[in-house]
Amino acid sequence: MDALIALFGEGKDLSSFQMGARAAGTFFTALIFIRISGRRSFGQRSPFDYVVAILLGATMSRAIVGASPALPTFVASLVIVLMHRALAWACVRSHTLEVFVGGVERELFRDGSFDKQQMLAALVSRTDILETVRKELGTEALDKVHAAILERNGEISIIRKPIADR
Repeated sequence: MDALIALFGEGKDLSSFQMGARAAGTFFTALIFIRISGRRSFGQRSPFDYVVAILLGATMSRAIVGASPALPTFVASLVIVLMHRALAWACVRSHTLEVFVGGVERELFRDGSFDKQQMLAALVSRTDILETVRKELGTEALDKVHAAILERNGEISIIRKPIADR
């Protein structure tokens, strides 16, 4: 036990070496927790997934700087990761829960018409849609766009019109 205290320190009075050792230990612990949480946490980046990333970072940083004891901090972090995993599992099995947690996609534009009600509900402007069209198609020509959909992760997807319709 004394060797661990010498390596990782105790309380807030930490040497640079001890803080470095805590950072390394926390890094590998976080890596294990992220692997437990699954690819979803950091691959899809929905608001649901950002919550885990933010909480995990905030919680585990406390162990590095000695603001909280390491073991309880790691336990709290593991609880957050396991809750995320369980909720993701439940969302796969319940459409209602999936909609509540992950939201729904919104069709913002179709065949030359903006859906002002969907745009207002999503707080997306015409300029936001045009920006995405410029990025994806290299033009603002909406005559090449069949639809613009706000995805659950907050990105706008552009569906091109078939070449024959342009």
